[in-house]
Amino acid sequence: MNGGAEDPGRTLVRFARAEDGEAVERIRDGMAQERQMQIGEVAERTGLSLRTIRHYEEVGLIVPSARSKGGFRLYTEADVGRLMVIRRMKPLDFSLEEMRDLLEITDRLGAQDDPPGPLERERLRERLDAFRRVADARCETLRARLAMAEDFAATLRDRMKADARAQAASEQGASGGPSAEA
Repeated sequence: MNGGAEDPGRTLVRFARAEDGEAVERIRDGMAQERQMQIGEVAERTGLSLRTIRHYEEVGLIVPSARSKGGFRLYTEADVGRLMVIRRMKPLDFSLEEMRDLLEITDRLGAQDDPPGPLERERLRERLDAFRRVADARCETLRARLAMAEDFAATLRDRMKADARAQAASEQGASGGPSAEA
């Protein structure tokens, strides 16, 4: 491996070692190459389990950018970003179908090779805005639920403090502490 001396337009790039010890390599054809990550690193960076990432692949929400010679999934920063979008949708109870629809909208709006025309762009933006309104409404619902949960936790803290004071007063009275006669 001499850095592509045989062909100046092609450079062999060694990225990492796969789980089986095999080198993960890609040929770079004279253009900038994104660093690729194996599924374990992606899981660590996104906070998602390996199983969840594989499930998202099975249902078509994510597609690994490449595979190593040994068949290991390889992901790019763009893939990590897409998984983070999916992860942020999860607490808002979007279904897999809704996630897929939203990702298709954002993919189409971001298409560089075949950008949408003005009419298509307007329809996509309307659909995207509908998702934004749903997300806003669900966030408001979550804020209301969180406020109730925080009120409940405060009630429990207050109850614990009141019980601690009552117990301290009871122990003080039982031990012959300062009395009201003095």
